[in-house]
Amino acid sequence: MPTGLKRDLGLLSTMAIAIGAMVGSGIFILPGVAYVTVDGPAVVLAFLIAGLLVLPAAFSAAEMATAMPEDGGSYVFVERGMGPLLGTIAGVGNWFMLSFKGALALVGGVPYIVFIAPWLTEYILVIAVALAILFTVINIVSTKSAGTLQFAIVGAMLVALAWFIAGGVPDVSPERTAGAFNFGSGGLIAATALVFISYAGVIKIAAVAEEVKDPGKTIPRAMIGSLLLTTALYVAVVYVAIGVIDIDAAIAAGDLRSDGEGAIMALAADATLGLPGTVAVVFAALLALASTANAGLLSASRFPFAMARDGLAPGAFERVSDRFNTPVLAVSVSGAIIVLLVVFVPIDQVAKFGSAFQIIVFILVNLALIGFREGAIDNYSPPFTAPLYPWMQLFGMASGFVVLTQLGTVPLAGAALITGVSIIYFYLYVRPRTDREGAARTEVRRNVGEAALERTRELFAEGRRYDTLVAITEQTPVETRLDMLRIGLDLSALREGSVTVTNFKQVPPRVFTASDTTSRHDEPPEWARKAHLSPNVEGDTTVANGGRQGEGADEPVARTGNGAASTAETVATGPEPTRSPPIDFRTVTTEDVGPAIVEFASFEDQSFIVLERRVEELHELYSEGVNEHVLRNAPCGVLLVEDRGFDGVEEIAVATERGVYDPEKLLVADAIAEETGATLTLLQTIPEDAPSGREQVVQEYHDELRRILTVTADSRILRSDDRVAALARFANAADLLVTSTERRGLSGALFGRPGDRLVDVVDVTAVMVQPAGKRQEGLVQRLVLDRLFG
Repeated sequence: MPTGLKRDLGLLSTMAIAIGAMVGSGIFILPGVAYVTVDGPAVVLAFLIAGLLVLPAAFSAAEMATAMPEDGGSYVFVERGMGPLLGTIAGVGNWFMLSFKGALALVGGVPYIVFIAPWLTEYILVIAVALAILFTVINIVSTKSAGTLQFAIVGAMLVALAWFIAGGVPDVSPERTAGAFNFGSGGLIAATALVFISYAGVIKIAAVAEEVKDPGKTIPRAMIGSLLLTTALYVAVVYVAIGVIDIDAAIAAGDLRSDGEGAIMALAADATLGLPGTVAVVFAALLALASTANAGLLSASRFPFAMARDGLAPGAFERVSDRFNTPVLAVSVSGAIIVLLVVFVPIDQVAKFGSAFQIIVFILVNLALIGFREGAIDNYSPPFTAPLYPWMQLFGMASGFVVLTQLGTVPLAGAALITGVSIIYFYLYVRPRTDREGAARTEVRRNVGEAALERTRELFAEGRRYDTLVAITEQTPVETRLDMLRIGLDLSALREGSVTVTNFKQVPPRVFTASDTTSRHDEPPEWARKAHLSPNVEGDTTVANGGRQGEGADEPVARTGNGAASTAETVATGPEPTRSPPIDFRTVTTEDVGPAIVEFASFEDQSFIVLERRVEELHELYSEGVNEHVLRNAPCGVLLVEDRGFDGVEEIAVATERGVYDPEKLLVADAIAEETGATLTLLQTIPEDAPSGREQVVQEYHDELRRILTVTADSRILRSDDRVAALARFANAADLLVTSTERRGLSGALFGRPGDRLVDVVDVTAVMVQPAGKRQEGLVQRLVLDRLFG
């Protein structure tokens, strides 16, 4: 969208920004420190490896920058790909880290200034503040001026370093560089982690992508070109530096500190180029550090600008000056932060924190590209595509984690602190103002839905037979027995299964007589014989007496449009005639009903158990009732029936409290609807403030489910933070509710689970379905599904 920013930056100016952001403390301060860390010349290899490890993030950033040439860089990529939360972390972290690095660069030239002018030492703070103000003014006046200045600084620096390399090569001592590329050197990984921050500026080009000419070509060329050029420059300069001076001797003489920090490049130039070369290198060092500060300020100011445009920061940061065409407030605040850091904060510690966070950002950049690619975003068509996808990105993330572990506790703690502050800021300010999510999260939600749809298709396509056990007790009311039988008949009718109605009679424990559970076949009981039914379509049904299905005397059975059965006449219901399942009546005498039901279902190879829901068991803390035992141990699916009567079924509400629908719950609802001629209504809730993309994916999931179901189905996605109330409001308008069982645990025993609460507050008969082999999801899984689909 138009922003008023000018596309003034060409290829050379854009490369200059990246090189200027990289070539600073990385080449003029870190070689000595890294030499001590790796304990030898392999510091050269450390710089080379670090450059290669940055390459995946550079390719990823280049691709995304050409697709989204907007100011904000890695923040934009992470925010669009991973969502506002991670985008806020990347934006806030990058903003402050670039400011920290800019402040570090302003005072990082102290050893070089002291090397040629010791009397200026006491004015270093004043000079650093003055330079910060100067660069702030330059960036306010014109981005083009900032880019031109950057080009001039980098040009002069490269000339000086080229002179140093050319003049120093003849003086390189082979003994001092022996092992420069030795992969077996101790401390190599730690040294690589240390110099990793030298390449952090490579993706800063993307932070000013909106001001780059022809971004589709310029950005990838500038990003990859600057990285390769800087890597080659680092390797050559460090190789010459350690080859012309004895670093251990310099430390012993006090020219370098014990950790290797100091004006190492000035010492190397003095050893090989004499006074003119030394002055040139010192001048280049000061220019490099100044360019780092300038590039850091230019890039840092674009993060609040981009965040404001997305609603993640106050809108004032988005305003572009009519006079200068630059985001004045964003630049001014960034400059003020750098001044405050120079004056009040120990910059060396902050720089270490920044290096850790930069690695995290590189990891997020690689992850964001995967999110965009796999998210199949309609308008994502970058002119440049990263090669070797996704292996390069996976390598970049894995290597980033390895390097991160080598930085020490303090930097990791600092990165964690910044991340924590960003998260707090997001929930306090950003979340109430945003209504979107990242491409990756949308795709994860879509993939979860696709996996659930595939399981549902497979279940509906199966032709296996369903045998149902209707488990009743002496306490089960007659009306409830009839409704349970109706459900069992409807469930088994479509797959030519059978129904076994078993009365489990509990007897007191016995010690001196046989206590084994016993089972016998019965004649159809009186409650089944005298049921009042209204037949409509003729068919055939067998009631088995005194034997297994088909054995013994047979009597005709009548079924209503609700699937109820009696010994009156043969009836089938639904849109087309179906064969009503055979019914076998049993009585089981047992001391413990729960285990007896499980053992019976297992021995008879039942597909479903239809069981009366016992409300009194919901709050049991120290004992396990029949419902709980069956739910925990059943070898098949379980249907808990809360009977409130359903003489006529026209609409069945199918509710899910969280996550996707269990396929067997849909199968149960579909079977009852097909036998009764009812329609289904899919009910699902999402949070009141859920982004529109979340609702869209859930709706697509519902639409696909409706294509799988064999009956007419409607869909309702309810926006509400009170799930139970929202679902109950619509479920009460139906004739039957089909929902899921939930394992209760301690919290459920005390307060009830959402599924139980929903059944308790509605006025219609409810069937709670637990699929065969169902195991309660763990806390993490429940939270993930809840966030994705609930």
